[in-house]
Amino acid sequence: MTTLTTIAPQSYEEVQAAICKDGRIFVRGGGSKPALSTPSALGDGAVLLDMRWLRGVVEYEPGEFVFTARAGSSLREIAVLLAEHGQHLPFDPPLVEQGATLGGTIAAGLSGSGRHRYGGLRDFLIGVRFVDGQGRLVRGGGKVVKNAAGFDLPKLMIGSLGRLGVIVEVSFKVFPQPSAYATLRVTQASLDAALTTIARLNGSSFDLEALDLVFEEERPTLYVRQGGFAAALAERQERLRAWLGGGEPLPESEEAAFWSASREFAWVPATWALVKTPVTLGVIPALDRVLQAAGAQRRYVAGAALAWIAWPGDLEQLDAYLTRLQLGGLALRGEAEWPFVGVRNGASLTARVKRVLDPFHRFPIL
Repeated sequence: MTTLTTIAPQSYEEVQAAICKDGRIFVRGGGSKPALSTPSALGDGAVLLDMRWLRGVVEYEPGEFVFTARAGSSLREIAVLLAEHGQHLPFDPPLVEQGATLGGTIAAGLSGSGRHRYGGLRDFLIGVRFVDGQGRLVRGGGKVVKNAAGFDLPKLMIGSLGRLGVIVEVSFKVFPQPSAYATLRVTQASLDAALTTIARLNGSSFDLEALDLVFEEERPTLYVRQGGFAAALAERQERLRAWLGGGEPLPESEEAAFWSASREFAWVPATWALVKTPVTLGVIPALDRVLQAAGAQRRYVAGAALAWIAWPGDLEQLDAYLTRLQLGGLALRGEAEWPFVGVRNGASLTARVKRVLDPFHRFPIL
């Protein structure tokens, strides 16, 4: 069993001091993604940095739609603060209620169903400060939207999984939050029919907040969400319903609960693995045949740009399936010494960057 020393830094200097000591460093935020936040193969003497105490808002200008906060700040506290000013993080980050942090969300590269309209996390992260493997405090981007000088370090940290550096501070741009939402539930005759409808919606002029494909007793069902002023939503929903040729409006009492359960992965059985996999409309039929045959549960979200896979068995089997389909994934839950599943595009370039930022190999391999 690996012997770990846990450090809970409360300042950037404490993070730097921990990294500068000899030994291996592993980073954990809120622990909401256990496959990514459970140390493995680090060896005795490894140091676990618990980032939850490096928290708090550094600066927030509601009129500028920008905030800066320490990386250990929870998504929940940020959501509450933004809501007081009618604002939100439009990329709809998952696992808010399970304690996910800003830094962990960036490190895992996670966006939710709301990315369908607004874009993903990478479209809203404008600045980052992190400590690299030599203990240097590095800054990239800035606190204003138009700051575009230098190498795009913020995007480099998205999906870095604590392997390139320890994120300590982040800056985001935010948007006004719609005052009301409404969702249509549209049952489809088949997977092919559902994918055809998604393609039509993706090319339409409808302003959609989210477009997810779920399976209810293996019947493909679309959930199509719109947001805006309450007075106009009913008419917009009717136009969308007529264009689709049907659809059942979700009751107001169920609408928010459905999207919250989706965001928190309440539909995933507790003992199953959870994997995110970028997809396209063209690859979904082949992927879904494999997943259905294996008894997996799955959702295709954000206009079928991303698959969330709840996997009941050994991740090695899923790894083989995804590799055969030339797809890659990241395990958020499940027993995995290595969080990557399937193919890894760009791994060689990332390894070269890691050699620069972490020449002493203090962080786990990437």
